[in-house]
Amino acid sequence: MARPKPTDYSLYSAHYIMKVKEDDINSAFKNQQLLLEDFLQSIPDTKADYSYAEGKWTVKQLLQHIIDTERIFTFRSLWIARGSTQPLTSFDENVFAKEANVQNRTIDSLRQEMLAVRKTTEYFFNNLTNTDLSKKGKLNDHLVTVNALGYIMVGHVIHHIQVYKERYV
Repeated sequence: MARPKPTDYSLYSAHYIMKVKEDDINSAFKNQQLLLEDFLQSIPDTKADYSYAEGKWTVKQLLQHIIDTERIFTFRSLWIARGSTQPLTSFDENVFAKEANVQNRTIDSLRQEMLAVRKTTEYFFNNLTNTDLSKKGKLNDHLVTVNALGYIMVGHVIHHIQVYKERYV
């Protein structure tokens, strides 16, 4: 299936989708695997509790945010692909970060979890048909396709890798 059209997602999501170069969501997931692995391996254990400014997330909170967001967007994709017509709502990433209790987590456990979550996302998307990918559901006050949700996930990871490199390194 081709890249999502602007009518397939909200204006807010455009900056994530624009970060993805591939014209096929499954290729985008596959091609991002090495980037994701390299990024996760580049994070030293000594950075685990580092925050670049007062009130900003630690590296562990950042990783947990990426994991949580991937899970939520995969669930949203499942919800729409399976034909549910009930609208979906947003989530407050700052509340999630605060409630995640990453204090006792290690960078390695977060690495492993992120790779496992991404693998399940890939399995799910690899088995969707073009009809599934083109299905639209209501998220907040706009319509979004399953395909666009996949692109948002890939772009979200790219975004946070860039944030990490710009502010945490």
